[in-house]
Formats: sequence, C-alpha cells, structure tokens
Amino acid sequence: MTENFICLLLPLLIILRTFLATGEPDPMKYPYRIKKLSHFRFYWHNIFSGPNPTVVNIVPPLEHKNKTTWLFGKVDMIDDPLTETPEVGSRLLGRAQGLYAMASQEEIGMLMAMDFVFSTGKYNGSTLMILGRNPALEKVREMPVIGGSGLFRFARGYVEASTYSYDIKTGDAVVEYNVYVLHF
Repeated sequence: MTENFICLLLPLLIILRTFLATGEPDPMKYPYRIKKLSHFRFYWHNIFSGPNPTVVNIVPPLEHKNKTTWLFGKVDMIDDPLTETPEVGSRLLGRAQGLYAMASQEEIGMLMAMDFVFSTGKYNGSTLMILGRNPALEKVREMPVIGGSGLFRFARGYVEASTYSYDIKTGDAVVEYNVYVLHF
C-alpha cells in the first residue's frame, strides 16, 4: 500500500517542484497546456519626418545605375509606435523595434526583423518577433511570427500588413497589422 502511494505521490511532487521553481510548468514537458489563438489589430507608424523620427537610416543604398534597384541594400532601424487607431496620437499599445532592409533588386521588397513590444494591459512587457519578407506594394503582405516572450513564449503565427496611408513627400507611413498568434 505504501509503495503504491509513493508511486503516485512522486510524479506529483516533481510537477509541484517544477511549478514552484519556475512559476509555471514548462510547456515542453507538459503538453496538456492549452494553446490559445489570439488576434490583435493595431497601427504601425513609420515616421521619417518631424523633430522625433521613429526610423533612421543606418546603411544607405548602394549607388546603382539601374533605376529599378535604386533602394537595394538600404537598411533602416525602427522604434515605431503601435497604436489602437490610425491616428498617431491614439492610445499607444506598444512599439515595433528592429530593422528592415531593402532586399529585392526588382521591387520594393523588404526583409523585416522586428519585435512588437507591448506596453499596456494584459500583455505589458510581452513581445512578438516578426521575421519575413514584406513586398511593400502588395495590398496585403503576410509575414511569420517566429516567437515571443512573456505571455507569448513559444508563440507562432503570422501577421497581415496593409498600408493605411503613405506620404510620398516625407516617406511617413501608417500600416495596419492584423496579428494571428498561437500561444500558451
């Protein structure tokens, strides 16, 4: 009888010890945790103009004689606000921090590498990592979510980006992001 009790108690003690040590069970060791699908919509403001630009060029494009490749090689660093509505002064949800590089010689195609860093509500302090190709002139662009931190540990999913507005004089852009992410 005591032997059966120990056989039942020992696995529970191991789980309890893991939970107490880390604050939550490791999802890789305990696959019974339920994954959630979350959808977020917010607006990404890429601002070149004004006294506080949120994007800065860190590598200029190479000089090309061919007009179709004039942006190829350009790399920009971003710290763009993510807002609830398209107006830049609307409620700030977080920031997009990272970089994008003009990676195509044939079109305006960027390689995007950025974290969405949330600063409000339930997801305050959590991040989602986006890494993928963004052909900017397409109506809707899809890029993968490759991970996250905080409440988005082990996240995966995708984002759909669509340009809301673009100012050809300043280069300022507002892009609507719809994020679909699986997480624990």
